[in-house]
Amino acid sequence: MAANGCKGRLLSLLDYRTEKYIVAKNKTVGVLYRLIQLSIIGYIIGWVFLSKKGYQEKDEAIQSTVITKLKGVSMTNTTESGLLMWGPEDYVIPPQGEAVLFVVTNFLETPNQKLGYCAESPKVLDGLCHQDGDCQEGKLVVSGHGLMSGRCLHRDENAPGTCEIFGWCPVERKFKPQSLLTNAENFTIYIKNFIHFPKFKFSKSNILETTDVSYLKCRYDEKLHPYCPIFRLGDITARAGYNFNDMATFGGSIGIQIQWDCDLDKGYSECHPQYTFTRQDITASNTIATGFNFRHARYFKNSAGESYRSLYKFYGVRFNIMVNGKAGMFNIVPTAISVGSGLALMGVGVFLCDMILLYILKNGTAYRERKFEGSQQTPESQSGILVL
Repeated sequence: MAANGCKGRLLSLLDYRTEKYIVAKNKTVGVLYRLIQLSIIGYIIGWVFLSKKGYQEKDEAIQSTVITKLKGVSMTNTTESGLLMWGPEDYVIPPQGEAVLFVVTNFLETPNQKLGYCAESPKVLDGLCHQDGDCQEGKLVVSGHGLMSGRCLHRDENAPGTCEIFGWCPVERKFKPQSLLTNAENFTIYIKNFIHFPKFKFSKSNILETTDVSYLKCRYDEKLHPYCPIFRLGDITARAGYNFNDMATFGGSIGIQIQWDCDLDKGYSECHPQYTFTRQDITASNTIATGFNFRHARYFKNSAGESYRSLYKFYGVRFNIMVNGKAGMFNIVPTAISVGSGLALMGVGVFLCDMILLYILKNGTAYRERKFEGSQQTPESQSGILVL
């Protein structure tokens, strides 16, 4: 008997079993079920396949290289420096053509500084004094320009004096800068971007593949010249929502975002760069620490061999070029996963409608009696054979 029971169980594995369906004549539940089905089908077609392209394999590990070059000249005429002509080699820092660069639009110069003794700037709080005892000899001035000598200079009954220091003298002057490189908004920046998606072995550049020599005489325009890689600085700040001349005095930071969203099923020519421009040094709640500047010194010696330097405080616009993107191509694996997930969602409608019929409607008891059938043991089932 045991052998017959084992044989019966093994043979039952070859049986095909199908579900038993009960038709419930309830229009409310029927309409709800069809609405759920239509919603799920709409979600699968509209969102999963059309919007998110769930039938594609994705590659978001974009590899990118950015090369920049600026052009334009400007002239300044100051008391300290006299008449100067500024070219890209003067106002672009660093000059190597990187993805992050700084364009000088204004500067303050403290010329001919020499190591020696002079008064600390009255703008430095820790350099103020009333007597020599306030200037401890050999002590560094916090946020200052040198070492205290022990002397208090320019003392007055009504106002404090300043400590004498040993450092580069005279110290940096403090006065309000004015926009000096007035032509800077007409400078142009040439942005060359190469991208590569390693999964699909796909590469492209934001430069058109053409032999037309007049192509690079363009200026970027999102509608007329979307593939032009040359941008006017004034236009960049305007697209970020700011006036270039307002930024030129105290500087600022602009982010240039290059976005590559490539549907490789449409072909090579349909992969385009999209540019967006944002200001990064200012927020709605930040109006004090705006702008961008840094200091730089140029050293030289006179005919007697004495060392001097000219200190520059440069103001300007910092450009940060960022590249992001993703590519997609049809693949049967994500397609099967998306379809399978959609079919699994269909079970949600069945489950929800069953719960309504079983536990919410008044005649739920009658439905439960037909849906769930109990079985009693028979001599055949007791002997190890299951009767369905």
